[in-house]
Amino acid sequence: MGVFSVKLPDVGEGIAEAELTEWHVKLGDMVREDDLLAAVMTDKATVEIPSSVSGKVIWLGATVGETIAIGSEIVRIEVEGEAHGVDDAEDEGEEPVPVTVAVPEKARQQEIARPAAIAPERDALSPASRAFAGAGPRRPEGEKPLAPPSVRLRAREAGIDLRRVRGSGPAGRITHDDLDAFQQQDDTAQPSATPAADLSVTEIKMVGLRRKIAERMAEAKAHIPHITIVEEVDVTALEDLRTRMNAEGVAGRPKLTVLPFLIRAIVKAVKEQPALNAHYDDEAEIIRQFGGVHVGIATQTPNGLLVPVIRHAETLGLYAAASELARVAEASRNGTARREELSGSTITISSLGPLGAVATTPIINRPEVAIVGVNKIAVRPHWDGQQFVPRKMMNLSSSFDHRVIDGWDAAVFVKRLKTLIETPAMMFLEG
Repeated sequence: MGVFSVKLPDVGEGIAEAELTEWHVKLGDMVREDDLLAAVMTDKATVEIPSSVSGKVIWLGATVGETIAIGSEIVRIEVEGEAHGVDDAEDEGEEPVPVTVAVPEKARQQEIARPAAIAPERDALSPASRAFAGAGPRRPEGEKPLAPPSVRLRAREAGIDLRRVRGSGPAGRITHDDLDAFQQQDDTAQPSATPAADLSVTEIKMVGLRRKIAERMAEAKAHIPHITIVEEVDVTALEDLRTRMNAEGVAGRPKLTVLPFLIRAIVKAVKEQPALNAHYDDEAEIIRQFGGVHVGIATQTPNGLLVPVIRHAETLGLYAAASELARVAEASRNGTARREELSGSTITISSLGPLGAVATTPIINRPEVAIVGVNKIAVRPHWDGQQFVPRKMMNLSSSFDHRVIDGWDAAVFVKRLKTLIETPAMMFLEG
């Protein structure tokens, strides 16, 4: 028999470490060649690590959520034949990193729900006798029920008042069997008017994409002094135009949403204010303004928030922008987006669609200096100078990095977006 060592491979140029996000095997598992062993994450790309041999897993070198250096040993597999691929760690006397295996909560409760041994006299009781013995009148005020810690924990989690449970142990001590009998009797009684308190607590370890999102959000809020401007926009004309264009139903053309129009408006606005289409490197104290407009689209996926990028939006018409938007958003949701499709944006749009609320305070996608938040469209009364008329209204909630964008410049930008959206024909004028 021999031992084969699996090391974390080079998962990308310039990547020195990766985070372990999932084990596909556990100690003692038999694996075959090409079976998946683990999944690791670098930036926002997930990489699966397969086995190159068949054998038995005898050692795991990390826990979920741990950061591992490229080239580090992560798994040892016992194989037929002589040993190969084993690191020199054993020769140097290094101890394997222990791996904690989580016990399912249900199994833990079942384990503590049974005493080590059942007293003979209790075992001889009939079910009816146990039910009768399991409950009684409330104990006198000030008299504390006798019960071991495991019984108290179980009663607390179930919302059971131990003063109502009759104990069958020595000196009236309450046992797990007494709790079983009490619950069986309680199930047949009339339902209580007051529901039992739910004292359960679930702990979820922050790993993978969720942890990356938390880190980036915390960095953005810690480094960037945000200024947010909320502006009401009349989208009645734009919605009428969008409806007519979609009604044409030309084969091969995607349906238009508000976002392609907003992308077009942003392209026009940042051409007049290039300071908004920029990155701020606060460590080097350099502002980088970009000629090309690479629009990030904040997209909710099953694993968390991603920002796929529509590159060179200044070269795209409405339908081309809509097609590219649908493509990168779908790739993000199904996990097929490439790394270059998830980075490099110069300004970002955040939209919650019909859930967009009245106003939001979007967090800037660092190192960008601006983000445009789209809120839901609603019909509201609007005073036209003579009377109130129903109009389709939408709020834009835009945040700016106040270190490099003054309030006046931010207001001019938002005002320009409002003008272009309310008069959509202006989006298509040259110059």
